[in-house]
Amino acid sequence: MKKIIVTGATSMIGTALIEECVKQNVEVYAVIRSSSGKQSRLPDSSLIHLIDCSLETLDHLPELIPAGCDTFYHIAWGNTGENRNRSTELQSRNISYTLDAVRVANALGCKRFIGAGSQAEYGPMNIDKISPDSPTNPSTPYGASKLASGHLAGMLCRELGMECIWPRIFSVYGIYEKETTMIASGLRKMLRGEPTEFTPAMQRWDYLYSKDAGRAYYLIGEKGRDGAVYCIGSGEAHPLKEYILKMAELTGAEKTGIGARPYPQGAVMNLCADTESLQRDTGFVPEYTFEEGIRETIAWIRSQETGV
Repeated sequence: MKKIIVTGATSMIGTALIEECVKQNVEVYAVIRSSSGKQSRLPDSSLIHLIDCSLETLDHLPELIPAGCDTFYHIAWGNTGENRNRSTELQSRNISYTLDAVRVANALGCKRFIGAGSQAEYGPMNIDKISPDSPTNPSTPYGASKLASGHLAGMLCRELGMECIWPRIFSVYGIYEKETTMIASGLRKMLRGEPTEFTPAMQRWDYLYSKDAGRAYYLIGEKGRDGAVYCIGSGEAHPLKEYILKMAELTGAEKTGIGARPYPQGAVMNLCADTESLQRDTGFVPEYTFEEGIRETIAWIRSQETGV
């Protein structure tokens, strides 16, 4: 890759991807909404060009970016967060945004389109590992919209003569993670000395640090196979209890709150990505242990709160 376009450039994974691309001397057109005020998340580099454009106006990108780019990463997604499944209509709009992104990628000369799918496309599954070929049966508007977007993006790419790859993201944590997630909210409460409440936490979960996820996305752009679906995770699962105890150890929290609340109805007890095809095709192997990722995340949280 020489010149790429990234929507959702200031998201957790978008930022990590761009940081990796800068390390690899790849020129980046970072599509952002200037009104979000998150531009400072991106590295200070002459390789990065900020492009102010919203999901609703992606068709304007050919007027803002010179043709001759080779890869288009579409990571932006509307209506995310803890309320993302409250409106089927709002989620379904992302299907059109994805197809708009494919058409724009083609207009700008890109030969490869890479999306941002989700483990939610599979629906609740209690198996040891979920692979790219596992049955998809989404149970939420978010998962259904991700699945439809991936299928239709692939079809449109074939019509236009472009390559298409659809990574499905599992549980990624780290810098710029939404504060409502288990790890992000738990770490902040522990650092502030506030009580935390968790289930008995015997679910087997797969966590991947954000910088590793960004590197996985970079490698997919470099070496990924056309038409492939990849599961983005560490490939290893451990009981949630182990992760929570490590978080408490590293924050100095005296109590964990494990077992303070019951499992929710229909709780998924196994969530682990089968990363065999990702490793085989791209060579990706996580570089960070959970402890190393949490240490960096804690340092970042503290720097945000103290300004140091």
